[in-house]
Amino acid sequence: MSKFVRNEDAFTGLEAAIVLIAFVVVAAVFSYVVLGAGFFTTGEAQRTVHTGVGQATSNLEVSGPVIVKASDTTNLGAISFFLQLAAGGTPVDMKKVTFTVSTTEKLETFTYANVASDWYVDGKTQTGDNDMLDKFEMVRITIMTNATASKTLPPINTNDRFTVEVKPDIGAALPINRMAPPDFQPGHNYEVY
Repeated sequence: MSKFVRNEDAFTGLEAAIVLIAFVVVAAVFSYVVLGAGFFTTGEAQRTVHTGVGQATSNLEVSGPVIVKASDTTNLGAISFFLQLAAGGTPVDMKKVTFTVSTTEKLETFTYANVASDWYVDGKTQTGDNDMLDKFEMVRITIMTNATASKTLPPINTNDRFTVEVKPDIGAALPINRMAPPDFQPGHNYEVY
């Protein structure tokens, strides 16, 4: 009589195969989740970097000299300069731009509505209403003390250092640092450095 012997070698191999397949499936699901999270994080980081670069760089630059006009022998009455888009800059809505004029003693902020502006396209005077500064356009900004306006320039005397900070709604502010001339003649214009 032959004795029946139980042989579990094949069954152990089948169990091992099932466990191996389970590990592979779990690893595949886990790697899919990790890769998805990595792609999402990379996309968010890329968007953050692009936004940061857009906020840190200025879309505006000064084109040409900064001119001041003396109101009397001791004070400036107007500051004038041209603005244009920086290379690769996006259009700027000038209605949302503010201008801050400061000295060591005082600071005054002007909105676009408080300043005079003259627009130029390809070097020619632009006619019609357009407050978006686009490529190939320039705008001359004149910040002045006006008897009828509620805004006045801070007192800027001879040899005083002053700063005009141009702040667009998106992007970094553009500081314009200059020094007043050593002598004023009423009604005369001076280029400042």
